[in-house]
Amino acid sequence: MRFAPALLCLLALPAAAQEMDHSHGDMPGMSMRMSSAFGPYPMSREGSGTSWQPDATPMDGPMIHGESWMTMIHGFANVAYDRQSGPRGDDKTFSSSMLMIMASRPLGPGTLGLRGMVSLDPAMGKGGYPLLFQTGETANGSTHLVDRQHPHDAFMELAGTYSVAFSDRGALSFYGGLPGEPALGPPAFMHRFSGLRNPEAPITHHWLDSTHISMGVATVGASYGPWKLEGSIFNGREPDQFRWNIETGRLSSSSVRASFNPTEAWSFQLSYGRLKHPEQLEPQIDVDRTTASAIYQSTIAGHRWGTTLAWGRNDKRGAGVSRALDGWLVESTADLSQSDTIFARAERVSNDELLPEDDPSAGRSFQVSKLSVGYIHDFARTGPATWGIGALASTFRVPAGLQATYGSHPAGFMIFLQARLM
Repeated sequence: MRFAPALLCLLALPAAAQEMDHSHGDMPGMSMRMSSAFGPYPMSREGSGTSWQPDATPMDGPMIHGESWMTMIHGFANVAYDRQSGPRGDDKTFSSSMLMIMASRPLGPGTLGLRGMVSLDPAMGKGGYPLLFQTGETANGSTHLVDRQHPHDAFMELAGTYSVAFSDRGALSFYGGLPGEPALGPPAFMHRFSGLRNPEAPITHHWLDSTHISMGVATVGASYGPWKLEGSIFNGREPDQFRWNIETGRLSSSSVRASFNPTEAWSFQLSYGRLKHPEQLEPQIDVDRTTASAIYQSTIAGHRWGTTLAWGRNDKRGAGVSRALDGWLVESTADLSQSDTIFARAERVSNDELLPEDDPSAGRSFQVSKLSVGYIHDFARTGPATWGIGALASTFRVPAGLQATYGSHPAGFMIFLQARLM
């Protein structure tokens, strides 16, 4: 197993841990004292890329306060045994990880920000890990990945930002990344409080937030109070099978997103993007993607609780194809105590990529539903890392047209060890 480097990556922090501020989101007023690099609002509103989440979202991760720079570190590593049942199932032990560093400082009339996010996911192999009914990208450059979750690239984000306030409530912001995340969709699943403890990717990933790793992004945004409007140009081609490198390409895709945070507990977004040739193996197909989401975050009797409801539609066009495919997701995570967390995710997708090209029903759209429930117990802390052990189970609703291929009652199961920075 090649998981040890992922755990070491998470723990490779400055030795002077006592100089860090370990923020757990349950410290009154903490989120209000830390300002965002994008405008005059709390840092806790920042999601992945330039997306918004509720102001009440906890900020987990060490903070380093220097004379000029303020730095925050966030990360996790999972070591998991995954088993998916049925004729199309498989099992594998793998690791997934992410380490993110965000730094900002005043510069001239505004604020400069630097963001870096890396992962050792490529070490799990190009085929990723088993995940029934998941599709998207390729492992070898010649065939689609089906019933597998692809590994994310080693370099997930290398971006710079600059914002200038035009009032005490509004700001203009600029974001550029190679790679980076355009203004399209809700925060990526591993950054949402409702999904960050779940080691399994959603099967709606390519309906909602698959552009979170785009090889070239430029975004301009304007925020005022609870509102933000932003637009991006970006490379819409999804990453190829070479996961350790950084790719380049034309910024031929575009998107717009409107975000609204009416209270500290709520965040809404509506976005639309035109993706030019997103799939490497379908260069003649374009996709128009529309997404909408609502995120709720609260603390009830000292227990943190977050929920996301999201919808995405992919309108495929080109090469004689004209098809609209919808995906729905609702996920929730709740802390039962300081050490115990439960999470759940329900999804429904219409997918036309599940069958091989030589199958008589290839290209036909099938509606699949999935329900996952999990639990994790945090049992130890070493320095800035908290360790937990957990399990999740999944069940699927398979349409009649796919039961001969998948079986009538396939299921999934995962046990995992998780380390995360606190």
